[in-house]
Amino acid sequence: MRVHILVILYEKFAEMHTIIIAEAGVNHNGDFELAKKLVLTAAQAGADFVKFQTFKADKIVSKTAKKADYQERNINDGDDSQYAMLKQLEMPEEWHSKLIQYAHKQGIQFLSTGFDHESIDFLDQLGSPFFKIPSGEITNKPYLRHIAQKGKPVILSTGMANMDEIKAALDVLLENGVSKDHITVLHCNTEYPTPMEDVNLKAMLNMRDELGVKIGYSDHTQGIEVPISAVALGATVIEKHFTLNRNLPGPDHKASLEPDELKAMVQAIRNIEKAISGNGIKEPSNSEQKNIAVARKSIVAARTIQKGELLTEENLTVKRPGNGISPMQWDEILGQKAIKDFEPDDLIEV
Repeated sequence: MRVHILVILYEKFAEMHTIIIAEAGVNHNGDFELAKKLVLTAAQAGADFVKFQTFKADKIVSKTAKKADYQERNINDGDDSQYAMLKQLEMPEEWHSKLIQYAHKQGIQFLSTGFDHESIDFLDQLGSPFFKIPSGEITNKPYLRHIAQKGKPVILSTGMANMDEIKAALDVLLENGVSKDHITVLHCNTEYPTPMEDVNLKAMLNMRDELGVKIGYSDHTQGIEVPISAVALGATVIEKHFTLNRNLPGPDHKASLEPDELKAMVQAIRNIEKAISGNGIKEPSNSEQKNIAVARKSIVAARTIQKGELLTEENLTVKRPGNGISPMQWDEILGQKAIKDFEPDDLIEV
C-alpha cells in the first residue's frame, strides 16, 4: 500500500506539470542552518522538490581518488583528494527527518539521492517517493538492482553515457521490478558549468523516441534558458542546482542558480507549460475574440455613393473596423448596385 501511495504521489506531480527539482546537493557545506535556508529558498521559488545528497564518503570513493577538474577549480584549496572533499560534505542522518519536517511546513517535498547501498535503504525507510539515480551510477549494476528492487519510480540521469549504456541500465531496472511507465530518463552533461555547445538537447528527444520512456533534463549550464527550452521540447522533469550565493566555498556553488534566478526559472517553466497546453487546433482563442472586429477590416465607402450607383474600385476601399463585409468578398461586391446612399467610411451593405 505504501509503495502504491508513493507512485500516486509521483504521478500526481507528473500529470499536473513538469516536476521541478531544486538541487541543493552538497551546497549546505556541512551546515544544518544553511541546509534549512536552502529548503526555504526552494519552496519560495515554487519548486516541487528540494533535493540533497546522502552518502558516506567511505562507501563511495577511495582515498586515492582525485577531484574532478571543475571541483579542483571551484575549491582551489591545494588538496586534490575527492575523499577529503566529500567527507566534509556528508549529510548526517539526523538531519534528514528534521529537513523533511521543515520542508513539509514550507510546502515543498524533500528528496535526496543515495549514493551507496546503506543510503538507499535509509532513504527508503524515510519514505522517499522515488529514487533519483545520478549519472555516475549508471554503470553500477549492483546499485541499479538495489534501487529497482525497492519498487518505486526511478529518475535516471545519463551524463557521460552513450545509448548502449543507458539501455543496459534500463534493462537492469526493468528486470528487477521497475515498470517502464515509472522510469524517467534525464538528459544531462556532467561538466560544471556545461558549455552551451555541448548541451545537445536533441539527444533528449532521441532518448524518448528510441527508449520509449518519459524524458527530462538535468541542467548544469549557466543561466536558465536551457531548462526552459527543455520543457518546451517535452521534458517532464527538470533538475537544476541552486545556492544561496555563488561565492560560497564548495564544488558546486559556482555552477548553481542564486535564489532570484531559481524563482525566475520556475516561473518561466510554468509559463511555458501554459503556452504549450492548448489543443493544437489553430483557431481564435477566447482572449482574442474581442480583437477580431478591432484589428480586421471591412469594405467601406471611399467617397459619397448614391443609391443605385455601381460599386467599383474607385468608390470602395478597405478600413477598420472589421464588423462589416469582409474584404475577402471584394470581387463579389464589385459591380453590384448601391442599395442606399453611403457617406465616406460607411460600412457597405448589399
